[in-house]
Amino acid sequence: MTAIAASGAGRDPVKYLLIVAISLFWGLNWPAVKTILTQMPIFSLRAIGFTAGAVLLLGAARLAGHRLRVERAEWPALAAAGLCNVLVFNLCTALGQSLMATSQAAIVAFTMPVWATLLAIPLLGERPGRRQIVGLACGLAGLMVLLGPEALTAPPSQLAGPAVMLVSALAWALGTIVMKRRVWRSNPMVITGWQYVLCAPPMILLAMTEARPALAEIHPAVWAGFAWHIVCSICAAQALWYVTVRRLTVGEAAVSTLLIPVVGVGGAVLLLGEPVTLRLAAALVLILAAVACVLAVRPARR
Repeated sequence: MTAIAASGAGRDPVKYLLIVAISLFWGLNWPAVKTILTQMPIFSLRAIGFTAGAVLLLGAARLAGHRLRVERAEWPALAAAGLCNVLVFNLCTALGQSLMATSQAAIVAFTMPVWATLLAIPLLGERPGRRQIVGLACGLAGLMVLLGPEALTAPPSQLAGPAVMLVSALAWALGTIVMKRRVWRSNPMVITGWQYVLCAPPMILLAMTEARPALAEIHPAVWAGFAWHIVCSICAAQALWYVTVRRLTVGEAAVSTLLIPVVGVGGAVLLLGEPVTLRLAAALVLILAAVACVLAVRPARR
C-alpha cells in the first residue's frame, strides 16, 4: 500500500473530487430508485442494475486495457465485499425505500460511518483522532436531527423500514472493511464488475417470480431514473468508492459519505416534492461541519 493510502492522503486534492462525485452520484440515486420503484418491482430492479453494471464495467475495463482476470488470492475478499456492498446493501435499500420515505431511508443507511469507524478499530487497528471524533459526533447529530424524535415513539409496525436500512448500513460498513484490509492488484472497475457478475444470478432468479410492466407502459421518468441508476450509481459511483477506500483511511472514507444523504434529501425535495424544513437546514450544517472536521488539511507547523 502506498504512503498516501496509508496516511489518509491529508493533502491529496483528488480525494475532494472523489467525494463530490460519489456524493452526487449516490445522493441523487435515492430519488432515482424511488421513481423506478413506482413501476418496477425490487428484484427486477436489482437484476437489471446488476446485469447492466457487470456488462458495462467489465466492457469499459477491457476497452481501457485492463486485465479482466482476477488473481485467485483476491477472489475471497472480492466475493465477501460484493455480498456486503452490492447484494445486501442494494437489496435492503430498495426494500427500505418501499417501506419508508426516501429521506428517512437515506438517513438510516448513512449511519454506516459509525459502524465502519468502530469496526476499523479491532479489524484494521485504526485509531480515530480528535478531529475525526468531533466530525463523527457532528455527523451523527446531523443524522439524528434529520431523523427527528418521531423514531423514538414509532410503533413496532413502523420500524421494519429502519431495521432493513440498518442492515444495509452494517453490510456496507463490513464490506468497506473487507476492501480496505486487502492491497488490490486488480483495477476497481474489474473488481466491481465481477462483484455484479456474482450478485446478478440470484436477483435474476427472483425477478422471474415478479410481474413487470410492458416496456411501452414505463414512464419517461422511470427510464431517466434507470439511466442515472445504472450509469452513475451502479457503474461510476461503485468503482469510485473503491478508489476512495484505497486513498483514505476507513474513518475518513466513512465520514465523507455523510454528504450523500444531504444530496439525497435535497434531491427528494427537488425531484419528489418533499418539503424543506428547518430540521433539514440544521442537519445540513452539522453534516458539512462533520466533513470539514475530518477532511480539512491540518496547518503545517513552522
